[in-house]
Amino acid sequence: MTNPTGPLGAGDEGFSHQIADTFAVVGTSDPSWTEKVCAMAAAKDGSLQLGFGLGKYPNRNVMDGYAGISRGVEQMTVRASRRLAPEPDTTVIGPIRYQVDVALQSVLFTLEPNPAQPIAFEWKFEAIVPPVVEDRSHSRRGYRVTTDLVRYHQIGLASGWVEIDGARTEITPDAWVSTRDHSWGVRYDVGLPPQDLEPGDPLAGLSFRMIWSPVAMQRPDGTRYGIFMHYQIFQGPGFVHKHVIMGGIEHPDGRRQAIVDLEPDLTFDPVTRRLRGGRIQATLDDGSVRTFGIEVVSDTGFHLGAGLYFGFDGHHHGQWRGDLEVEGERIADCTDPVEARRLHQIRDTVIHLTDPTGGGEGWGNCQPIITGGDDALGLSADDSFI
Repeated sequence: MTNPTGPLGAGDEGFSHQIADTFAVVGTSDPSWTEKVCAMAAAKDGSLQLGFGLGKYPNRNVMDGYAGISRGVEQMTVRASRRLAPEPDTTVIGPIRYQVDVALQSVLFTLEPNPAQPIAFEWKFEAIVPPVVEDRSHSRRGYRVTTDLVRYHQIGLASGWVEIDGARTEITPDAWVSTRDHSWGVRYDVGLPPQDLEPGDPLAGLSFRMIWSPVAMQRPDGTRYGIFMHYQIFQGPGFVHKHVIMGGIEHPDGRRQAIVDLEPDLTFDPVTRRLRGGRIQATLDDGSVRTFGIEVVSDTGFHLGAGLYFGFDGHHHGQWRGDLEVEGERIADCTDPVEARRLHQIRDTVIHLTDPTGGGEGWGNCQPIITGGDDALGLSADDSFI
C-alpha cells in the first residue's frame, strides 16, 4: 500500500472527521503534537490541593500523565506512561484515569491506589461557567513553527474524596474549587531537547513574567461568576513588551467581558520565587478598570515540574518509557532551594481573589513564573531559574 490509512477506532463511526484519515492519526507528523488536559482541585482554606494531567502524543505512540497532592510544603506525585497503541482512545494509564461525565460540564479525575505513593483520589469537576477558548498560542523560532496550540479553560467546583496514608478527606463543593484546561496542537517542551539545532536562548538577557489564573467567584447573594487572567511579559533594559494579554469576566449564561490589559503589582519570595500576593489592575474592553486583590492562601500549591513541565530528573513530556511505567516520589519540603529548582517555578498556587467592583470574592488557581533580576522586587538575576 503506497498511501496507508491509520487504523480504525470507535471515533470513526461518527461524522466528525477533519482530515482524510482515521481518528488514530493527526494532520501533521511533528513529534511535538500533543492533546492534553490539566486540572486542579483545592480546599479554599489552603489545607490541601490535588493536581492532575494527561497527555496523548500520537506521533510518539505515548500517553502519559500525573496525579498528586500538595499539602503545605509537602508534595506527593504519581506519574505513569504507557504505549498508546492499541488503545489510543482509552484515557487510562495504570492508576490514572480521566473520564468525561457530561461534555463541557463535568469531568471525573481519578487516581487509584497504587504502589508508587500512598495516595488516591476521585474528584468530580462541575462547571459554574461555560468553557472559554483562549487565544491561539502560536510562536516561531527562525523559520520553524514551534507552537501552534488551541486551548480552552473552565472554572468550577469539586466533589469527591482523597486518601493520604490511609486517611480519607471528603471533597465538598461548598469548601473546594476546581479548574481545568484542555489543549491540542504542536506543543512546546515535548521530548528531550534537540541536540542538533542552532544554539541560542530566546530569553537570554530578558526577564519573563507570566501568570495563568482561573478563579471561581461568588457574590454575597450567592450568584457566581468566573475571572480569568493570563499575561506573558518580557522585560529588559529600557523596554517592556506585553507579548500576551488575555482574560475576562465569565458569566454562567455565557456572556464574557473581555480584559484587554493587565498591570501586575505582585511580590515574590526572593529564594523560591513563589508568589506572595499583591494586586492586578485590569482594563476591560469597555474602558472600565477593576483592581483585583490577590492573597496566597497558604504554602499549598502543586508543582507542575513533578508532572514533567520543563522536565523532571531527566524525563520529559511524551518521552518513551515502555509499555507501562508507574513511578513517583514524596518531597517533604518543596520550599527547600534545591527542591524548588528541581521542581521549577510553575505551580498551581491556591489564591483568594477580591473583586470590589464586581462585588465578589473567590478562590482559584494562579500559575506564576518570573525570571531574571528585579531590584524593586528583591530578585537577583544570579538566582534566576525557570
